[in-house]
Amino acid sequence: MDAVRIIRDPETIKLLADLVRREILRLIAIEPLTQTQLAERMVLSEPSMSHHLQMLRKAGLVRIRRTKVDSHGILEKYYEPMAKLFLEDWERIPPDLRRYFVHSHMERLRGMISVFQLIAEEQGRSIEVNSEEIKELAQSIASRIAVVGEKYEKMSIDADRETLLIKIYSETLKIEMAESRWKSFFSRIGDLVHINATP
Repeated sequence: MDAVRIIRDPETIKLLADLVRREILRLIAIEPLTQTQLAERMVLSEPSMSHHLQMLRKAGLVRIRRTKVDSHGILEKYYEPMAKLFLEDWERIPPDLRRYFVHSHMERLRGMISVFQLIAEEQGRSIEVNSEEIKELAQSIASRIAVVGEKYEKMSIDADRETLLIKIYSETLKIEMAESRWKSFFSRIGDLVHINATP
């Protein structure tokens, strides 16, 4: 299995705008699962799960890792993704779908900034961040993360999906921190945790 696959086909990108399909890919990156196991974990009907898996297979995002006959004589197919992590090429995302991908980056940023806020509160301080800054930074990250992720394409890495995502996200943030647009933003955070906002 490849570490990263950059998705450049707009039709495949449309498939990944669906949160159910993204969660299927996340779950089977942890371990191969059957359609029944996925349906149970995601509280979906088997026909619905079958539909999603067929779409992901047709797009070349998942494959059958192995098959096994269960105790009732039914052949179970265990699915796995073709890569641990799929990253969308920002330039290929249809403009009307970009907001779906930016939203996930906004959520990640909120989580990270929340940690810095806790550190700031310990020091009797706070971090002032507005909605527009979060959205703009999320868009910057969304436009750059696939470029950073390209060096991991076709590589085989032992790290799990989350570790890989954090590594690529960190590298992307490091690049953003050096951009003049974000120096002030990151220096506010850096002052609290003693990091250098200019790598």
